[in-house]
Amino acid sequence: MTTSEGAARRDGEFPVTTRTTPSRRRDRVRHEVTPVHAVLDEALVCHLGFVVDGEPVVLPFLHTRLGENLYLHTSSGSRLTRSVPPEGLPVCLTVTLLDGLVLARSQFHHSLNYRSVVVHGRAHRVEDPEELVAALTALVEHVVPGRSAASRPGSARELAATAVLRVPLAEASLKARSGPPADDPADADLPYWAGVVPVSTVLGPPEPAPDLDPAVPLPDHVAGYRSR
Repeated sequence: MTTSEGAARRDGEFPVTTRTTPSRRRDRVRHEVTPVHAVLDEALVCHLGFVVDGEPVVLPFLHTRLGENLYLHTSSGSRLTRSVPPEGLPVCLTVTLLDGLVLARSQFHHSLNYRSVVVHGRAHRVEDPEELVAALTALVEHVVPGRSAASRPGSARELAATAVLRVPLAEASLKARSGPPADDPADADLPYWAGVVPVSTVLGPPEPAPDLDPAVPLPDHVAGYRSR
């Protein structure tokens, strides 16, 4: 079951389909566009699943979002790029953000606090030169905002070796858990510590390249960028 990209934008929610309805813990699933976008925008890496020559493959990619499309950076000579047919390659894309380690009194109730987005659709190779440049610029900006204006654009040779895949956000869902452990009432008096260990990603101080001229100052977009 699939749907059109326009349906998601019209009512603010991605349609509920068989592929976006889990068999367990349906109470943790959301289909609103805004929280799905938020997770995709916060994450730096996605994992893309696809089938090549009858065998499943899952690979990590740098991604970015422009409107209702995800763009993935890859090589023009990669097996994935060569496998994309004109009608698009069926894919499943996932992003997971880990927010906490949930430690319960019982081992059964140990868990994770997380936010995970799953996108189903077809990947298409970007062929339009303007769209390709816009996507590559957005990918650089996704890593560090402001970086595209402070670095050299790709040369013709570099662009020829680079490929970008576009995955429309037409069928997606968010599954998340938050809060304390859910121990059984009978375990409440057990003498074991229970709670949550928060998890966050923190960026360290910038380290200049060994061959960088000491006269080149640290730019504000790098100096002021500490965490996502």
